[in-house]
Amino acid sequence: MVFISASEAAQLVMSGSNVLVSGSGGGHGVPEAVLEALEARFLGEGSPRDLTLTHVVGIGDRQQRGAARFGHDGMLKRSITSALIDSPILMDLALADKIESYILPQGVMSQLMREIAGGRPGLITKTGLHTFIDPRQGGGRQNASSKGELVEVIMIDGEEWLRFKPLKFDVAILRGTTADEDGNVSMEQEAISGEMLSMAQATRRTGGIVIVQVKRLAKRGVLSPRAVKIPGIVVDYVVVDPNQRQTYATDYSPSYAGELRVPLAAVKPLAFGHRKIVARRAAMEFAPGAICNLGAGISTGIAAVAAEEDIVDRIVLTNEQGFVGGAPLTGPDSGTAQNYDAVVDQPYQFDFYDGGGLDLAFLSFVEVDCQGSVNISRFGNKIVGVGGFINISQNAKHVIFSGTFTAGGLEMACADGALKILKEGQHKKFVERIECVSYSAPFALKEGRTAVFITERAVLKAINGALEVIEVAPGIDLEGDVLRHMAFRPRVAANLKLMDKRLFSPAPMNLRADMDAKARSVEQRKQGVWGVS
Repeated sequence: MVFISASEAAQLVMSGSNVLVSGSGGGHGVPEAVLEALEARFLGEGSPRDLTLTHVVGIGDRQQRGAARFGHDGMLKRSITSALIDSPILMDLALADKIESYILPQGVMSQLMREIAGGRPGLITKTGLHTFIDPRQGGGRQNASSKGELVEVIMIDGEEWLRFKPLKFDVAILRGTTADEDGNVSMEQEAISGEMLSMAQATRRTGGIVIVQVKRLAKRGVLSPRAVKIPGIVVDYVVVDPNQRQTYATDYSPSYAGELRVPLAAVKPLAFGHRKIVARRAAMEFAPGAICNLGAGISTGIAAVAAEEDIVDRIVLTNEQGFVGGAPLTGPDSGTAQNYDAVVDQPYQFDFYDGGGLDLAFLSFVEVDCQGSVNISRFGNKIVGVGGFINISQNAKHVIFSGTFTAGGLEMACADGALKILKEGQHKKFVERIECVSYSAPFALKEGRTAVFITERAVLKAINGALEVIEVAPGIDLEGDVLRHMAFRPRVAANLKLMDKRLFSPAPMNLRADMDAKARSVEQRKQGVWGVS
């Protein structure tokens, strides 16, 4: 193991290399100093060129950092990831067909690292069946130049499965907090744990080198053996960056690292508006003790609602990055959490998700068809990607999809517990045909999974292969404000209900009392079943 500078690390990447990079979202675990040096080398020398960049989660500040540092003409040949939203320049290159672009599920990519590390023949899973990941629907390819077959359908005992093929890595660029003189790396200040060990092992297994960026050095023998996340035996080079930040937005928060817990009052409440209305109505789906996932987009606000309503201790919130309990973060630091009870490496979190461990999943939607199939990945001139959406939606017992009813300029007002649409959004979300399938309603129906769709003005439910309006907001005209803005005619429930008027007032809703009432109801039912008086 050798200690080198970031610029020296950049010299180790050859043209045509397959480069694996760690991290998540807005700088969580991203080895930014090495990526910056790699970009500087390309801009100065014109090399390395024609790289294949693989990262499990979208990484970047949606401007020039993270994966965007590879967005120069000729630097990148191929992108393999679960999301491009954090690096719009790569999105543009993919749309222009200037690079090959593949989107695969986040959980698949995370777990695939372990399979590659163990020399196994890829990852075999049902995650992605009947979506755009399925090779019969494109195999995750995002443009014409993407001709590689990264996934195939196989049959095992008469059932369909997907096999995601193993990848090869020439260089892994990873991150930790502290390295000792032997290259053992700990991650005590990191906002996520990711799949650092699996990435290092996978790269070594396929003949590559492992570079780890850290914040500081420690003497040999100082690190607690149990604190070491990447053993020195799988590390080739260490780069020290004393200015390494925990995330792009935060230099260091001890609560992100699990060093301390913060009062819930420190969790900033959502501003009152359509996002908060939707997040509140979604939070009303919580059941006492339910194990939940909070996805991206509007669903990230549910954690803030849970904190404001003091119900975080009544449920178990999780996110894909491995956090269990506490309150997942929103905004630029989305992907980490505060006050959590545990954090596991990301592949193990997806093992739990894929195994049916989630009672409730709170996800977003961009387009929905008449059966309740959902697109969140590709629309208009954007290739957003799916992140962990497919793993979660395909395996949770019940999915709550959240979003505004229309998009693009929606304006509304609330008064006296009622909603009024002042300006309608320009784009319909309930469409005749979705651009690509991220969630297959027919497949969910076949497997017995249920889903509900929550908006600021109506709630719909997928029932026997069709959407049905089950609630409308007070002040909303069903025909003029709801049905007229859908490209298909849904069913309307015979017992159509009004959404709770508390949703449309800035005052707290006292959801804790609602949760306590649900808990008493459950207990009473148990007593009735067992004949307990």
